[in-house]
Amino acid sequence: MIRDVLRQKLADALAIVPPKLTRREVRLPAVPRKALAVVGMRRAGKSTFLWQCLADRLTAGVPRNQLALINFEDERLGGIAATDLTWLLEEFFRLVPAARDARSALFLDEIQVVPGWETFVRRVLDSEPLEIFLSGSSAKLLSRELASSLRGRALEAPLYPFSFREYLAHHDQTIPARPALLTSAQRTQVERHFRAYLATGGFPEAQGVPDRDRIPLLQGYVQTAVFRDVAERFQVSNLLALRLLVRQLLSQPAGLFSVQKVFQDFRSQGVAVSKDSLHQFLGHLEDAFLVTTVPIATHSERQRQVNPRKAYPVDPGLIPAFDRSGRANSGYALETAVLVELRRRQAEVAYVRTSEGYEVDFLARLPDGSSELIQVCAELSDPAVREREFRALKDAASIHRRARRRLLTLHREPLPEAPPAGIEVMPAYEWLLAIPAE
Repeated sequence: MIRDVLRQKLADALAIVPPKLTRREVRLPAVPRKALAVVGMRRAGKSTFLWQCLADRLTAGVPRNQLALINFEDERLGGIAATDLTWLLEEFFRLVPAARDARSALFLDEIQVVPGWETFVRRVLDSEPLEIFLSGSSAKLLSRELASSLRGRALEAPLYPFSFREYLAHHDQTIPARPALLTSAQRTQVERHFRAYLATGGFPEAQGVPDRDRIPLLQGYVQTAVFRDVAERFQVSNLLALRLLVRQLLSQPAGLFSVQKVFQDFRSQGVAVSKDSLHQFLGHLEDAFLVTTVPIATHSERQRQVNPRKAYPVDPGLIPAFDRSGRANSGYALETAVLVELRRRQAEVAYVRTSEGYEVDFLARLPDGSSELIQVCAELSDPAVREREFRALKDAASIHRRARRRLLTLHREPLPEAPPAGIEVMPAYEWLLAIPAE
């Protein structure tokens, strides 16, 4: 029965025309003899990204029947074993002898449902020339665990919800080639879309969905990630503490977070949970790509551990889904969008607190060795706000002298005076739309 299902899925996989999808701008590691694990939160688009990878190989001239994408999340495959994967591969080679070719590729979606899949993939990498792509996310295997399960034989390709560039492409909008040189009409349109992006976020399925439907949709994503990817996966029995922790993290985006403070707050509310459990919960939530935390910039590991971290959701669209204040959160959403973009650009990120008590949102160390101090501020119309933000960057620059200094705002606004020397003020959307150097 299982092999009959696999035979049909293989036949379909070798014939289906790749669907038309919004192109994702994801850098893929180029290291031979490594599997590529596409990782990310549920519903971020990992499965559809595998189709994009397949379509790219078609465009490069690989014959369609040498590319097979198979999704293993199928109730008919209950009881499947690694030996069935071996049979599937041999069936692939029997149907397409040319598939024993370095240009061929297997795309294994939701592979974690097959016990022993890791041994199968390692053996194929050792014995066959074809490429292997993996994706998955469930209570059995977190997305991020795909690469680590292969013991150095796989590389991660993190996939986040739509960036602002991808958001514009999805909505059939032209992506400006030179964002700093927009006409007034073009800028007005881009700013309108940017505000919408900050409010709705980048989850593909949530695009174009009315608020009354989008909010429960996104809340459902979070609930599924919490209960399947964390509670079931790690057999968490203290669901009350886990739910309260998630609500606190998502309702206070860009805020300072301390396990010690949360522990004390929970204890005062009569919620029984240990500090060790809270640390574990936080790690699980980060592994599930639901939240990301940013440590203080310091060379001391002890200081990193004892100082609060800043916590952010994986997408700005999650903020209104969990905010109970009823206020607009454009500033928090803006800061979240910048942080997630830094993650996309593979930056190592920390926040800076100076000896004078000033704070800079991000110190980003980029893969090319450069670094940037980035302050995010929605509005600069208040002179006191401008002074504080500029002073924070200048103070932090005395510590991080080689870092480029940026102040990112919600929209372009004329300043009554030029910014201090060495500080670049620009709308965040210009920075988000720029194509980072490889």
